[in-house]
Amino acid sequence: MQSFRTEIENPVVQKDILELERKIHEFHGGKLDEEKFRSLRLARGVYGQRQEGVQMIRIKLPYGKVTSKQLKRICDVSDEYSTGRLHITTRQDIQIHYVDLNRTPELWAELEKDDVTLREACGNTVRNVTASETAGIDVEEPFDVSPYAHALFQYFLRNPISQEMGRKFKVSFSASDADTGLSYMHDLGFIAKIENGVRGFKVMLAGGLGSQPRHADVLFEFLPSDKIIPLMEGVVRVFDRYGERKSRAKARMKFLLKDVGLDGFKELLEEQQIAIPVKSFPIDAANYPKTSVAEVEVPQVKIKDTQAFEKWKSTNIVPQKQDGFVAIGIKVLLGDFYTDKARQLADLVQHYAAGELRLSLRQNILIPYVKEELVPYFYTELEKLGFVDAGYNKALDITACPGTDTCNLGIASSTGIAVELERIIKKEYPQYINNADVVIKISGCMNACGQHNMANIGFQGMSVRTKDKLVAPALQVLLGGGNIGNGEGRFADKVVKVPSKRGPEALRIILDDFDAHGGALSYADYYAEKGEHYFYDLLKHLSNVDDLIPEDFIDWGNTEKYKKEIGIGECAGVVIDLIATLLFESQEKIEKSEELLAEGKWAASIYYSYTSMVNSAKALLTSEKMKVNTHNAIIKDFQEKFVEAGRLDIAGGFDTKVLQINHNEPTEVFAKHYLEEAKGFLEAASNFRKLELQEA
Repeated sequence: MQSFRTEIENPVVQKDILELERKIHEFHGGKLDEEKFRSLRLARGVYGQRQEGVQMIRIKLPYGKVTSKQLKRICDVSDEYSTGRLHITTRQDIQIHYVDLNRTPELWAELEKDDVTLREACGNTVRNVTASETAGIDVEEPFDVSPYAHALFQYFLRNPISQEMGRKFKVSFSASDADTGLSYMHDLGFIAKIENGVRGFKVMLAGGLGSQPRHADVLFEFLPSDKIIPLMEGVVRVFDRYGERKSRAKARMKFLLKDVGLDGFKELLEEQQIAIPVKSFPIDAANYPKTSVAEVEVPQVKIKDTQAFEKWKSTNIVPQKQDGFVAIGIKVLLGDFYTDKARQLADLVQHYAAGELRLSLRQNILIPYVKEELVPYFYTELEKLGFVDAGYNKALDITACPGTDTCNLGIASSTGIAVELERIIKKEYPQYINNADVVIKISGCMNACGQHNMANIGFQGMSVRTKDKLVAPALQVLLGGGNIGNGEGRFADKVVKVPSKRGPEALRIILDDFDAHGGALSYADYYAEKGEHYFYDLLKHLSNVDDLIPEDFIDWGNTEKYKKEIGIGECAGVVIDLIATLLFESQEKIEKSEELLAEGKWAASIYYSYTSMVNSAKALLTSEKMKVNTHNAIIKDFQEKFVEAGRLDIAGGFDTKVLQINHNEPTEVFAKHYLEEAKGFLEAASNFRKLELQEA
């Protein structure tokens, strides 16, 4: 446990890991409230699991890029601290499961040796920045978005403005108008554009999935690349101040946009401009690390099954804009693969390609920079690893979240039904192995980690109750979603709910109908032509629960009778803190502000002073059992209930004091002044609380 203290060269990372270790000890010693500890560990990639006593660890891999060396390091960590299984998520992360909480600091330290982080992979933070897995090689892209995604990731990592928001914040980059980064369903989505020779992005704002999907608004048709980081800083500041904090169901950016409207949001964004430390943030794409491809002789190989090889090439070879190269797609069933195969894959791409892999939004792996003449050799080597299933990014390639396997929120199995549906397509609908127009996705609950409600054919885990009050696993069938491109998409309609064991029959009916009547249309267009009622009539007989048999009460991949068990979800755990914890936290923010002031980081220091004041006000409002849903409401309510009511004397008013942040440039002079204001207010709030307790 102690080795990381000396082996980590980056003092910021070392401090992060030491803090996690210290907080774990405080939690075990009863000195740290459970809810507060949950918030802290989530922001460090440590996520509670369905099984008691173990954690899921989410490893953050910006835009899905992972080098051979990093993948080997992740394998070492998984073997030492977990079970040897690696799970690719729909946000291009890798997750490992069944980790002992006490070993997480040590685990993190091991990862950081190869520049791999857990920081802000979970919690109410800016999550992993995702991008098209073809970024840099896409034949349609105007430029490589990788340097821009990387710069944005670095800027917001540990940034004080995005550490304790009301909920998570998701960002994507799309390489081209095909919008394979799915900008329309993100809090901020960037689509690469060039105008008059200038690189920039179309910007989409406030999309989201979940139980109430929302299509993002167009914030800018074109924004020069040097403006994207200042823009996002403003957006995050608005979200942090005005976003909901108490009700999880309303705490995403999409609900804030619904409340204030796009024009209202732009006005709030304008109010933040003075406080933003940089108005232009040029990104040096020219100095982004160049790709180095291994120079090797082409090994001579003999293909045993030429028919299988040709079939694989027809679905798993991705064109690349660099002459003489292609990319190879590896279809990873359910996103799960194991460290023994992962190490061999890392060696293969290190010695015969560019030493890097890309993880995809569909839970797959893409190997870029494979010389065309090496494709037969790669096939034979991948075949040894079991990585040559045909159907990369085709209908056969089903996306599914972990569901009830490990997730607290899982209602019904998503992995079990996914395996069965893939089996059926392979056996009964082989023509769909080449079909890229039918996208199937499955989630174990309404939160849409499997992105089911943007699929052509989606399934959502649910439960159904019979007249005898028996509960069986069920699937909500959703149809008609899809990515149109250039920031436009469709969300699927909820058509009918069926017992889970009838999911395969539902898929057969849907595909048979499409084969018979779809013609040359894509599935999304065919659904739009026919409409929801047509498909409801087609499937409604499967929804009858009066004739369930014993098998219907056992979920896919299970042997025991189904029980609906939902734990506390931690994807976006919103914390309601005790008053003493809040005031203690305010002091910690003061100390952080002082530390950053000494380092010359004025803007960061100012933001910690701001959050300290809001936190202290929140503590006193909480003692009055008042709502503390948003920062903006806290500021207004404290002014009214404490200052204007004459209960606490704040010269000039609390609202004026705290909102100085919007009216002053982030200079050293203001940072020092604002810090003193925060200290004074915390002292006043703490004294008020002491007197209140004495009187009580």
